[in-house]
Amino acid sequence: MPKYVIEREIPGAGKLSADQLKAISQTSCGVLKKMGSEIQWVHSYVTDDKIYCVYIAPNEAMVREHASQGGFPANSVSPVSAIIDPATVE
Repeated sequence: MPKYVIEREIPGAGKLSADQLKAISQTSCGVLKKMGSEIQWVHSYVTDDKIYCVYIAPNEAMVREHASQGGFPANSVSPVSAIIDPATVE
């Protein structure tokens, strides 16, 4: 199944409290539960003004629907074409 990286522009994201991040996570998981098992949240990276999320989904439309239902921005949704890490050198 395709993997996507979602860029969410959220000013001050890096200053969100643990409770605020928990609430965002709960909202996301609630929407995912309603949408079914075809879409999965893998993890997210929080930076100063953005959150980068990795999702597995059958298509970009489903990723965008999750964002819409959750009230999250999805400023860009990019399909992952390859994954590299230090093991790639071997």
